[in-house]
Amino acid sequence: MLRRLPLPLFVLMIYLFLYAPIIILVLFSFNSKSFPAPWHSFTLHWYRELFQCTELWQSLRNSLLVASTATCTSLFLGVCLIFFQSSGGRVKKFIPLFYGSLVIPETILAVGLISYFAILHIPLGLVTLMISHTVIGLGFSIPVLFVRYFQLDPRLKEASLVLGASPMQTFFRITLPLLRPTIIACGLLTFVISFDDFVLSYFCSGTAVQTLSIYLVNSLRFGISPVVNALSVLLLVLTTILALIFFSPKIRTRIF
Repeated sequence: MLRRLPLPLFVLMIYLFLYAPIIILVLFSFNSKSFPAPWHSFTLHWYRELFQCTELWQSLRNSLLVASTATCTSLFLGVCLIFFQSSGGRVKKFIPLFYGSLVIPETILAVGLISYFAILHIPLGLVTLMISHTVIGLGFSIPVLFVRYFQLDPRLKEASLVLGASPMQTFFRITLPLLRPTIIACGLLTFVISFDDFVLSYFCSGTAVQTLSIYLVNSLRFGISPVVNALSVLLLVLTTILALIFFSPKIRTRIF
């Protein structure tokens, strides 16, 4: 039966299946009745209530702060290890150790981090949350950066050194610009994973700090408010605008 369908119609059905939940989310963010009530009438009440919900915005701020810190720290440590490797250090044999945060189940990793914080008498809060997200971010950023680094043409580095550049000048003017697309890709991947993470946030945040994922899970006990739909629509619009800007020809030419 599928073979009889025209290819464009078949592709359209697949896209409808993938994007139907997002379409429903956007529509019901304007519904006057709370979910899961059927459509009643159009309203902007939930968007007005969204900007008055201080707890939700505080959770969103914490998620953005933790994700940004984990991303920047992971990339900085990855660049430092690559600089050490390019300066003659031997780090390549230790790179498989960073796969542990990807292979080990996240629940076990979270329990291990809690034990580590307990031994060092570090109270759970925003700092421990940043550290735990950095640990998971290192598993994504460092292996990818090193794979790309070892794929670079070594003759470019040799030519720079022969022409009189110092090892540090070669790294910052040759190696690092060649790694820029990979650094940006790893940063985006680490940020999204950290922003959406729930398990590490739940175990390592304590009772004083709440991220957006924890806030959404806690709201399930009382039923999902359409305010969450309104926030999801705003985040969807924001990410769409950022994606359009990032993939514009001018921006792509400057980055890549």
